[in-house]
Amino acid sequence: MPAPVTVYEVGPRDGLQNEARQVPSEGKLRLLRALAEAGLSRVEATSFVSPKWIPQLADADQVVAALPPGPAYAVLVPNDKGLARLLAALDARPAGGPRVDAAVFLSASESHNRRNVNKGVDETLAAFEPVVGPARARGLRVRGYVSTAFGCPYEGKVDPARVVSVAERLLALGCEQISLGDTIGVGTPDQVRRLLDLLRPRVRLEQVALHMHDTRGTALANVLAGLEGGVTTFDSSVGGLGGCPYAPGASGNLATEDLVYMLRGMGHETGVDFDRLLLAGSLAEELVGHPLPGKALQAERAARVAGRVQ
Repeated sequence: MPAPVTVYEVGPRDGLQNEARQVPSEGKLRLLRALAEAGLSRVEATSFVSPKWIPQLADADQVVAALPPGPAYAVLVPNDKGLARLLAALDARPAGGPRVDAAVFLSASESHNRRNVNKGVDETLAAFEPVVGPARARGLRVRGYVSTAFGCPYEGKVDPARVVSVAERLLALGCEQISLGDTIGVGTPDQVRRLLDLLRPRVRLEQVALHMHDTRGTALANVLAGLEGGVTTFDSSVGGLGGCPYAPGASGNLATEDLVYMLRGMGHETGVDFDRLLLAGSLAEELVGHPLPGKALQAERAARVAGRVQ
């Protein structure tokens, strides 16, 4: 039987952070409720980065305080100040709320990392020490994102050995999972296979997720290569929302609907209700005020409208 697959929804954070239209807190919570009702088990809800840099997510405290039940959530924290804000928000919640974990992020590429967080890769890893340990001491799991794992907008190709080294160092710090990101959507299935071949002797693949962008139409092909290589967690964004504000041309997060449609057709269990997921995608479009690029969302909507007309 095909292995169960975890669909890791990143739209409420990675998707919304690059939107020009300000989505109010209640709108974000409506989207989070819709994703929970669709059966997503892991959802990245928001980020405790400085509002100066990502104003769209300035309401992280309010969002964390009102997270709907269902998924296990993750919140991005860039440093110990971000972790302090997250812990304060968790302490202010009523008891019995949904699980909330932390995530840290850096790039495999030195240039992109400096553009993104104004630090070198080694400096960033050192700055994670007062984040990962204290988070784990409070019972939080920590996820580590490695951006530009397949290519950098400033340096071009990224040595896969460097990606493996960064992943190993994050795991050594205490991260429970590493998400390898194709930030500018340049990866191909052969690159995925080569990187997994390097990782396999050194990292348990159940600790690895793939975060593929569909900028050049290769995201699902890369997911398939990852599946064949033993990865069972894939990041995606409802409707295809989002991209990286510090990576020119980085539009095209893999749409959750496209991912779930393919996995469902291949017999992989995801726990996601596809019809409810389509409703969440339509809500995301309403909140941001423009059509989203997810192909399954658009195709299913058109087919259902045509069916009603007939």
